[in-house]
Amino acid sequence: MRDDKMVLVAFGQATVSQTQNGAWMHPGSDPNVLQPEYYINLGREVERAGFDLLFFDDRWAMPGTYGRSFRDAVRRGTRVVKLDLLTILGLISAHTERIGLGATYSTTYFHPFHVARAFATLDHLSKGRAVWNIVTSLNEDEAENFGTPFMEHDSRYDRADEFLEVVTGLWETWERDAFRLDRSTGVFADPDKVHYLDHKGDAFVSRGPLTVPQPPQGWPVLLQAGQSGRGRKFAAQWADLIFVVAADLAAGQKVYLEQHAAFEEVGRTAAPGRILPAVHVVVGATEAIAREKKAYLDSLSDPEEALILLSELSGLDFSSYNLDEPLPADIVSRTTGSQAIVSSIIGKLRANYGESATTRDLGEMMGSQSSVYIVGDPRQVADELCAWFEGRACDGFVIQQADTPGSFEDFGRYVIPELRRRGVVDEPTTQGTFRDRLGLDHRAGR
Repeated sequence: MRDDKMVLVAFGQATVSQTQNGAWMHPGSDPNVLQPEYYINLGREVERAGFDLLFFDDRWAMPGTYGRSFRDAVRRGTRVVKLDLLTILGLISAHTERIGLGATYSTTYFHPFHVARAFATLDHLSKGRAVWNIVTSLNEDEAENFGTPFMEHDSRYDRADEFLEVVTGLWETWERDAFRLDRSTGVFADPDKVHYLDHKGDAFVSRGPLTVPQPPQGWPVLLQAGQSGRGRKFAAQWADLIFVVAADLAAGQKVYLEQHAAFEEVGRTAAPGRILPAVHVVVGATEAIAREKKAYLDSLSDPEEALILLSELSGLDFSSYNLDEPLPADIVSRTTGSQAIVSSIIGKLRANYGESATTRDLGEMMGSQSSVYIVGDPRQVADELCAWFEGRACDGFVIQQADTPGSFEDFGRYVIPELRRRGVVDEPTTQGTFRDRLGLDHRAGR
């Protein structure tokens, strides 16, 4: 039995289309994503359910790779609406007390000073609950929206390393006890404990100091999802929480070992980051009810919408491939986007359909089988989650939603009480910062 506890993350998106293909049509999904009540209610539900963190995925373009147009994505609602996340998290922070609050921000299309200030502000206003999901961005549509050249995979990570040096350096330009607000002496802050950064690098110049005192967590918690060789190295250096894709338990164990080897290479062995695979959970009071739920979700799936989404993730236009011809053998190496996700999906496709799998097979599989689905009653779901956790395939899970907020309600009603009974999930507490509650290193140097 492990002494540590599972980290449970609710995966959100500021859009009506969710991670389950076609889920926006589910009658239980709240479609009012342009209203503040949607996010207030979501935050409260995730906290009530017992999750540790609510984080929002994001990209900075409509899906426009499929057919080289956004029209099909707009017609089907395939992640075409994406609201600003820090605005949303500020709203949620005022209506919750405990959960970590995560937003995706890009190291490719923003400046470090802006990101450092934004997350330091959120960390103060949420009383130490800010989480930055670091992405390097992965498709050309985003580059075109920002009017910049598209950067290749490794170049994006080189830039990201320097970006993190600047952001974390800016968070430390105020020492922890610099802010005094001492009316008796008239000292607002100690100038000897506020410093220039004076960063001059290959990609960025930033003098500092930051205009926000050091965040309550020192560094807001860093979340990252890279699984390529370069991405794994980056995660080992910087990430507190690592979002991974693994097709099954054995794959999860392999990823876990590889990431811990990467931690050792950079000297992070005492308290390295937590590794969290993404899973869909469909749970009911009985296995039969859960399988009926899954069958209904599958009925909402549209293979073309799945290919629209995969085109965005991969950078490949799947409308250009003949539906009934085998996919090219080198399809993964052609990917300019998320190689880890595409590799996992194509591996699962060929395991199910053989080496002659077609684009049509891919679209059909993407609708209902591309992710890890755990389907069953509370005990069956908990058995599977515990098998991964006890088998050293993970340190917790990112729970992807189908209908929203129904998926999180079901998980909180049925699964979390069973996990608490087994001793792998603690009762909620508001003590300390989010970093403290997860037992993560403070990381700030001063």
